Amino acid sequence: MKTKILTMLRSADNYVSGQEICEKLGVSRTAVWKVINQLKEDGYGIEAVQNKGYRIVDYPDVLTQCEIESVIALEGTKVFAKNLSCNDVVDSTNNVAKKMAEDNAVHGTLVVAEQQTGGKGRRGRNWVSPRGTGIWMTYLLRPDIAPDRASMLTLVAAMAVADGINEVIKAAGGKAGCVIKWPNDIVLNSKKIVGILTEMSADPDSVNYVAVGIGINVNTTEFDEEIRENASSILAQTGYHIQRSRIIGAVTRRFEEHYKTFIKTADLSGLIEQYNNMLVNVGRQVRILSAGAEDETGTAIGIDKMGELLVKSEDGTVKPVISGEVSVRGLYGYV
Repeated sequence: MKTKILTMLRSADNYVSGQEICEKLGVSRTAVWKVINQLKEDGYGIEAVQNKGYRIVDYPDVLTQCEIESVIALEGTKVFAKNLSCNDVVDSTNNVAKKMAEDNAVHGTLVVAEQQTGGKGRRGRNWVSPRGTGIWMTYLLRPDIAPDRASMLTLVAAMAVADGINEVIKAAGGKAGCVIKWPNDIVLNSKKIVGILTEMSADPDSVNYVAVGIGINVNTTEFDEEIRENASSILAQTGYHIQRSRIIGAVTRRFEEHYKTFIKTADLSGLIEQYNNMLVNVGRQVRILSAGAEDETGTAIGIDKMGELLVKSEDGTVKPVISGEVSVRGLYGYV
């Protein structure tokens, strides 16, 4: 009932009468009053005016089950985040999601945590995940695709994250500026604000599940010295203190939309144009870093339907670069 009342208040343009809440939910005025007081204790600013009802005037920046469920309800997703696991502290949301997958959790399950003690980045790096500043979450997916197609879900997720963050920044009055550094880093003003780590369980011919872990530096103000040069946050780059649940809601809706497009063909043919429009590397010189081989340089011209980065060399030949095998950097810096 708490989530339903919060959703009603959140969706209203003005006051919602206590009588209307009672009639819609089939509960007593006393029950409504108790929930309103619980929401106030949780940090929601709620005005109560006689003969008018209740209205929310302020929201806390919390990632509780009730808060996220109410946001997701208004986003209208059909599958994504309908099964939601909100946690205070975990080692890694990917680890929680994978355990839930082994226990038959459904496709679209979303795991969120306020803090991670063992957040993971690419190549085993640690992802710092302090309390109250960022979004640490994992989507559990069960796509009916060949295992060699699953890595493309990382690019699909990157599109969803960039779209969702830009949408929320614009709604707050700011300028949308998030772009993608191939394949899946989200960059704002040339600084990385998002990391995405995809892990898969598969048989030779089928995917059991994919865990898409996403870490977003939202209101982070302090960064470790080793990442300070390239890392930042939405707050640091825009000056806007964004409510984290709104980003989760927008990203979830966008991810469901992009996933539907991807799963029709099991490739990025339906998303290439949109992805390339967001790709910061397009038209820029890049350096291709391969283990055990000399660095190569060329001009990035976009991705193909398999998510490979197409790089044109000085002699005019075009080479597809496969994510996971190499790293791509800007010729004179991170992007």
